[in-house]
Amino acid sequence: MNKDTYCVIMAGGLGTRFWPISRSAYPKQFIDILGTGESLLQQTYERFAQLVPEENILVVTNEYYKQLVQDQLPDLYNNQILLEPARRNTAPCLAYASYKINDINPEANIIVTPSDHIITKESNFLNTIQEALDSSEKTDWILTLGIKPSRPETEYGYIQYDDSKSVKINNNIYKVRTFSEKPDEEMAEKFLESGDFLWNSGIFVASLNTWLNAYKKFLPDVYTTFNAGIGKYNTSSEVSFVRSAYTVCKNISIDYGIMEKADNTYVYISSFGWSDLGTWDALYNSRKTDNNGNSLVGNKIRVYDTENCIVNMPDDKLVVLQGLKDYIIAEDHNAIMICKREKESMIRRFINDIKLEEGSDYL
Repeated sequence: MNKDTYCVIMAGGLGTRFWPISRSAYPKQFIDILGTGESLLQQTYERFAQLVPEENILVVTNEYYKQLVQDQLPDLYNNQILLEPARRNTAPCLAYASYKINDINPEANIIVTPSDHIITKESNFLNTIQEALDSSEKTDWILTLGIKPSRPETEYGYIQYDDSKSVKINNNIYKVRTFSEKPDEEMAEKFLESGDFLWNSGIFVASLNTWLNAYKKFLPDVYTTFNAGIGKYNTSSEVSFVRSAYTVCKNISIDYGIMEKADNTYVYISSFGWSDLGTWDALYNSRKTDNNGNSLVGNKIRVYDTENCIVNMPDDKLVVLQGLKDYIIAEDHNAIMICKREKESMIRRFINDIKLEEGSDYL
């Protein structure tokens, strides 16, 4: 393994779209959501530990989840768990990690990844990451992994690439033309038909120096804020400095703050069985189903005349369903949700209403 290779795993999200099984106290990245015996965070860590020295893997999370990370990844040292005092999206998260790495190894080459993705073709994935690392080591590119779309998905961001500018270092790498936010159904159909749009995986690879230059150019206020901590990272002063930094740091994503503005962005066209698991429907596509298309998680579920449903129940709960089609039925702790799959977007409204009318005990 290359001692200069680092991985930053972003694990601070709330996973609200998987309510009620994902709660603010125990969000989806810490859940064994596929029934494999491991949480999504544990799977992510083990995947990258095949390429990255374990001491070079950093997990950035909210300080509220420190114990969860320690429990699930007991081999991590405290210095590898970066605790955010507030949620400020992915750009401050990476800035913090970059400066901490800079204090240890200014020659670092960094993978940035969410903690809650599904990868079904792991060998393909690892080969892709290694080739991206080889490219970023030789260039000042920011590489992102783009996934060949299989359907007009409205819950993913998209990347349009310039198919006239294949890069010689690797024939799978192309110059990025545009980034697009989540489209409506009509636009997603057009993206799919065009042939030059990819799903945005949210996985990035670039050298430390490239990241710091990008912050300096495109997010100078974030750059200045974290640059002021040089000399405090990896010392007893780090925690107090970071608390102060996050009080003034803006809430902004890597995509919006850097990727959409930079002219050195390239996309690696990839195929390794990827899913963002951002929605119940995405989870359905990642699970096995019975002969009637039902995805059932729970030891005591009985279904009759029921089709294409997503059912998540505690193992000790006996559940009998009859005559349902295309529903999500999920229970956890003190809440049950029954929702049409086509109305899944209403979960945000459910959560807002519950917060206002019932309080945070149910969230």
